Amino acid sequence: MSSERSYKKSIVQSPEPGHRLLRFRGDILAFRLNVDPTWKGAGYLRTNLGQARTIRREIIRHVELNEAPLGRDWFDLPMQLVAPGVFETQIPLNEVGHFEAKCLFLPEGRREPVWPAGPNTAVNVEPADSVCGNIVYNAFVRQFGPHKDQADSDLSANAECVQQLDQGGFTVIPPSGTFRNLIAELDFIMGHLGCRLLQLLPIHPTPTTYARMGRFGSPYAALSFTAVDPALAVFDPKATPLEQFIELVDAVHARGGKIIIDIAINHTGWAAGLHETHPQWLARKADGEIENPGAWGVVWADLTRLDYRHKELWRYMANVFLTWCRRGVDGYRCDAGYMIPMPAWRYIIAKVRDQFPDTLFLLEGLGGKISVTRDLLNRANFNWGYSELFQNYDRSQIDGYLPGANEISASDGITVHFAETHDNNRLAATSKVHARMRTTLCALAAPHGAFGFANGVEWLATEKINVHEACTLNWGAEDNLVADIAHLSRLLKTHPAFGPGVDLALIPHGEGNFAALARRCRSDGAGVVVLANLDAGQAVDAAWRSRQAPFLKKPMVDLVSGGPMPVKMGKQSCHVSLQPGQVVCLTNDDDPWLADSGGGADMLPPALLGQRLRAKVLEVASVFGVTVPPDAAGADLLADAEGFCRGLNPSGNASRVVPWQYPEDTRREVMIPPGHFLLVSAAHAFRARIVAQDRILAVEESLADERGRAFILFAPLDIPEAHAACILAISLFEPDGTKHIKAPLLALSPGDKARVRTTFTRDDCHRLPLLALGTNGRGAMLRLHADGGLRSRYDAFLAANLNPDYPEDRWMMLARWQAWAVFQGHSQELNLDNLEQFGFDYQGGAWWRYQSVAGQGEHVVLQLHAQIAKHPANTVILKVERFVSQAGLNELADDQPIALILRPHIEDRNFHDCTKAYTGPETAWPAAVHAFEKGFRFSPAPERTLIMQVDSGRFSAAPEWYYMVHRPLEAQRGLDPDSDLFGPGYFTCQMQGGEQVLFTAQVLSTDPSAEAERIQWHQPLPGIDLDLPSA
Repeated sequence: MSSERSYKKSIVQSPEPGHRLLRFRGDILAFRLNVDPTWKGAGYLRTNLGQARTIRREIIRHVELNEAPLGRDWFDLPMQLVAPGVFETQIPLNEVGHFEAKCLFLPEGRREPVWPAGPNTAVNVEPADSVCGNIVYNAFVRQFGPHKDQADSDLSANAECVQQLDQGGFTVIPPSGTFRNLIAELDFIMGHLGCRLLQLLPIHPTPTTYARMGRFGSPYAALSFTAVDPALAVFDPKATPLEQFIELVDAVHARGGKIIIDIAINHTGWAAGLHETHPQWLARKADGEIENPGAWGVVWADLTRLDYRHKELWRYMANVFLTWCRRGVDGYRCDAGYMIPMPAWRYIIAKVRDQFPDTLFLLEGLGGKISVTRDLLNRANFNWGYSELFQNYDRSQIDGYLPGANEISASDGITVHFAETHDNNRLAATSKVHARMRTTLCALAAPHGAFGFANGVEWLATEKINVHEACTLNWGAEDNLVADIAHLSRLLKTHPAFGPGVDLALIPHGEGNFAALARRCRSDGAGVVVLANLDAGQAVDAAWRSRQAPFLKKPMVDLVSGGPMPVKMGKQSCHVSLQPGQVVCLTNDDDPWLADSGGGADMLPPALLGQRLRAKVLEVASVFGVTVPPDAAGADLLADAEGFCRGLNPSGNASRVVPWQYPEDTRREVMIPPGHFLLVSAAHAFRARIVAQDRILAVEESLADERGRAFILFAPLDIPEAHAACILAISLFEPDGTKHIKAPLLALSPGDKARVRTTFTRDDCHRLPLLALGTNGRGAMLRLHADGGLRSRYDAFLAANLNPDYPEDRWMMLARWQAWAVFQGHSQELNLDNLEQFGFDYQGGAWWRYQSVAGQGEHVVLQLHAQIAKHPANTVILKVERFVSQAGLNELADDQPIALILRPHIEDRNFHDCTKAYTGPETAWPAAVHAFEKGFRFSPAPERTLIMQVDSGRFSAAPEWYYMVHRPLEAQRGLDPDSDLFGPGYFTCQMQGGEQVLFTAQVLSTDPSAEAERIQWHQPLPGIDLDLPSA
């Protein structure tokens, strides 16, 4: 026991056990374990870092299949001994998710490890492109209608008319803003203001008559979670409301932004679709009354609460989120998210991240407990949470709230500082000074630049947003905050103090209603101090202790105004006089940012682009199992992505990269071998995803290489058991608009697992252009389609090589056949309509299995097997078999004979040519046919003759022409697509169950009588007796 206590006291981990860390994909996380230098043994890191897929799959299968989670995601990673008693390891963070880790020491000769005291270290890894510049514009599409530029909603001109209609029981709903109205303002919102994320209030259909509250109805009273409110679209015969929403998605993505939609899955509106399809999911009181949700003592009477005790509801909602992700949505504001059980969110987010790992989940937890917010950010894996800074006004409130919010942002998930939301009164309703002060404070206090505001803040709108109405925005007002917000956006996107790796701390000193915040970069110790006079009515002397911001020295500059800032610096404290509502951001006058005039508010943050590049470098390095310095290697990746991969491959000089270029490869099925990257490139920025059977295998946004060309380097896909057909879906953002491109891919299985499919179903034959090719090794071939059609002039039942010494142009003499099954006078053609299966063998043959109607509810099964013979030359065999009837399958009795009629179609041409009957064959070919009892001989020229015959049956002469037989492949190539065929007659055979008939066709190029003697019916040709493929 004393030895065990000695171990415990002498083992120390960094980061400390129990700490929670917020990191980003593309970071490298270092762990250190210190033990007594005299100990012998090894250090390990026990963790589930790098096992996001396993974590998600266990969560999903636990809900969907009731499988017990077995912790398959935990592994021990060896740590490196870097000094006596010191072990270290560095873990690249390549996946988004919530992870845990803890170091251990395994003494030599012992099985039980020694652990540092305390719980696991938690690591919350966020998407790489959320590292900074997270500026959110909250838009209510309805407000972008015809009255958005008014200062207030003055409806007095129509008030009397509307009142009369209301009293008469009519529904009066004024025009609404539309997606296209909002698209028209994106250059201003994203370009001028610099907002990178567009967050929409709910866009679902809302009540219009039944249980509508307010003039328009609340968007939070959703009638369908997957539909779009048609009121937000214009009538356009070329674009549905959903397609117009996707226009908005494309427009946001084309500007380098992201789109977030608000979904309130805690409740629905009255008469929602779920009320009809799943009434059991409604929460009800003991007396059966449907429950209404609410918060802050207010009951939302236009909403009906859903009961999340039903796990089927969890699965339904997960599919709702996935549906919107497939439509291009990047994230979700989850209204009243704290009202949903944590396990439900954990499942939903895991289900979404399994296909869209970078999806953002923003928790609206206002009104909920902080402990619930932390739990949802950690265990449920939300990314962001609402900050409540917007409803903390004076110094005591801010000093009490902001440190906790900063701590959450550094450990659990980023808290977004909204200056104003639709839930609170307009800032400008108090004063312009107040609005500017609160907006600037929220921006400059934002962790990772996570700052947001509701539409209208920039125009000093004073009319509170009412979700039941369509309030005005004061759009275009001369007195505004447009320039202020644009400047703040550029500051948040480009200044290091507002990027990643920054510590935030409140540092106020002395009395006064002000806030003082230090932002210090961990990398170099530089930083800024934000001071805000929280009183819009009077000046204040703001102070902070000098030692809390040692990076500041006189002279100082205000990054908000751009001018010099007089500061009184004492030994213990620094003082600044602030005007009413003034907010400043102090930096040294030699701050490099002041000299950098490049880039406007619309630019993407350089730190964000760098983080994405680091993430890609680490991903590639992890695939090859090597380590690289990510910052230095990023330049190599941008210079030559394929060469970069080649340089990291420890197994040789192969890059293991398959290139795909737009537009050259759009019509090519590109094969991706196991373990290979897919490098997609285009002239303009794009997004792309790889899809297999409606499942997203990979989704990414392009980077720009050093030449300005956009590219995505997809990591190797999971290796399939069999070759898997995929789709590469691209949204290409060209200057004249967005193009949506789909191109085929084929993910290959390993060579030792490759299987060639030899049998195809009826459905396959309708969907796929199936073609069988058989050759005899001497230049002849058969080339037949599953549907029996002729797609090309090169298709034929027999294409002969007339040169016995070497292959030359094939000569087409037997193009195809038609067959009918006849029973008691009823005939049915054997074609694609009654084809059940199609297949091929490895002896140059193909087969077709048909079901032919026999009447009285019965049918027969016929199989035709065509094969080219190795010997004699230029010979094909067609075997027709009537299968023995199977009991209970309604098949015709075996002793009931049917008649098989087969009509061959012949020709006489070089396979590059086509036939026109009017040029001579119309008279010459019938004269060249000589019929006999078992078949016919076709001798259009002395040097070639086609002989076709049957072993049991008879041939009847019945000449018939088939004109203008169309070959679509030649039509696609601009060649003459039409050629004529001749039918000399037909064969008739009687068949009972279990019987078969053999047809042979042979092209002779020498003496016909001598050549014909090669075929002897009592000595079947090689291959004729091969077993037929089983069903």
